[in-house]
Amino acid sequence: MFDALWRDLTGDAPGPVGITGAETVLPGPFRVAAAASASVAAATLAAADLLRLRGIEPGVVRVDTRHAAAAFRSEKLVRVDGEPPGDVWAVLSGDYRATDGWVKLHCNYPHHAAAVRRALGVPEDRDAVAVAVGERDAWDVQESVVADGGAAAAMRTREQWLGSPMGRALDGAPLVAFEAIGPASVRPLPESPRPLGGMRVLDLTHVIAGPVAGRVLAAHGADVLHVGAAHLPTVHPLVVDTGMGKRSAHLDLRTADGRAALWRLIGEADVLLQSFRPGALAGLGFTADRLAWARPGIVLVELNAWGWHGPWRQRRGFDSLVQMASGIAWGDDGPRPLPVQALDHATGWLAAAAAMIALRRRATEGGSLRARLALARTGRWLDSLGRCTEAGATVDVSGFLAETDSGFGRLRYVTMPGSVPGAEPGWSRPSPVPGSSPAEWLRG
Repeated sequence: MFDALWRDLTGDAPGPVGITGAETVLPGPFRVAAAASASVAAATLAAADLLRLRGIEPGVVRVDTRHAAAAFRSEKLVRVDGEPPGDVWAVLSGDYRATDGWVKLHCNYPHHAAAVRRALGVPEDRDAVAVAVGERDAWDVQESVVADGGAAAAMRTREQWLGSPMGRALDGAPLVAFEAIGPASVRPLPESPRPLGGMRVLDLTHVIAGPVAGRVLAAHGADVLHVGAAHLPTVHPLVVDTGMGKRSAHLDLRTADGRAALWRLIGEADVLLQSFRPGALAGLGFTADRLAWARPGIVLVELNAWGWHGPWRQRRGFDSLVQMASGIAWGDDGPRPLPVQALDHATGWLAAAAAMIALRRRATEGGSLRARLALARTGRWLDSLGRCTEAGATVDVSGFLAETDSGFGRLRYVTMPGSVPGAEPGWSRPSPVPGSSPAEWLRG
C-alpha cells in the first residue's frame, strides 16, 4: 500500500521504510490506522530524501502504527495543566435527525452558528435546532444553511456520493496535484543538519489539516510562522494542539498595511501553506502567478474540503461534513463517523510530504510549484484501501506523550511519529499563544 502511495506522489519507487504494528489500534471498519502509518511514512521519507540531498545518510525510515494513530488523535490527547483545553465542538454542532435521514451542522465558528440560526429561524438553542431540522428533509436543511453562509452536510451512502456531480468530479483526480506556476532557477538547500533547516514556511491555515502540515514541517527543522488575525475566531483546543514548533503572528489582511506585511514575508518564504476557501486569498491579490513573481521558487501548498473542480469546489467544508456527504459516516441507524478526524490528519501529513517533495524538485530542477489537496480526495483514497478484517480498539498511547511548559500552561502533547535516524524529528518550541510573535522571520 505504501509503495503505491509513494509512486502516486513522486512517480518513483520508495526507499527503505519499515512500518510496524497492527491495524487494530483504532476501531471501525475503515483502514484508518493503515492510512495514518502510510501518510506519516510519506512525509518522513520525503524528509529523509531532503537529508540525503544534503549529503547526510538518513538511515531507514520507520513508523510505529500505534504512534501514527496517536498523532491522528492528537487534539483529543492534548492537555494543559492536566485538563483538556476546551471542547472542540460548539453547542449547536452535531448530527440532527431530519424527516428523511440525518444532517450534520458545523457550528464551531460563531458566524457558522449564526448562519444555522438564520436558515432555520431559531435561537441559539440545541433543542430548537433539533425541532426545526426534524420538520424538514436533510437536503433542504443542508442547502438552506449553505445558502446562508454556513456549513452543513446531509448523510448519504457511498453510492449516492459516487454518483453525484461532486463525487464524479473527483474521478481521476490525483491525491496530490502538482503543477508549475512559474519559472525559477535551481535553489540548492542551505547548509543544515536537519531536512528543512534554513527553510521558511508561512502557515495561513486553520482547523486541523493545514496546521498539521505546518506542525510536521516544523518538526523537521523549518521556521514555521503561523499568520492569523486577532479578529478571526479560532477553536482553542486545536490552536493549542497544532501549534507545536511554530511561531504565531497576527496580520489583518483587510488592511493595506496587513497585506503589505504579508508580501514582505512572502518575499523570503520557501513554502506557503494556505487553506482559505478557494478564491478568497486570490481575491486579496495573492494569486499563484503573483506569488511566483514575488518569490521565484516558492512552493505553494493549497488545501480545501471538497476538491478543486466540480460544483462544491468553493463550498465551506470540514472533515466531519465530508465524511457525512461521501458515505464514510453512513449507518443504517444513524451516522457512524471515523474514530478520528482521519481526513484532516491524513491530508495534513500528505500536504507536508508534498511540500518537501516540491522543495526537492526545486533544488534539483528549479521552478515555482503548487501542490493541491482536498479532504474529499483523501477520503476517496481511504475508501480505496478496503476494510479492516479484524475488530480494532483504541490502545494505550502513554508511551507517545510528553510534557513541556508553554504560554498556555504545562502542555501535554503527542510526540512526533516517524523516525529518521540521521536527523530525528522533534519540536524546538511549544505551541505559541496566538499573535505572540512579530510578523517577521528569524535571523541568524
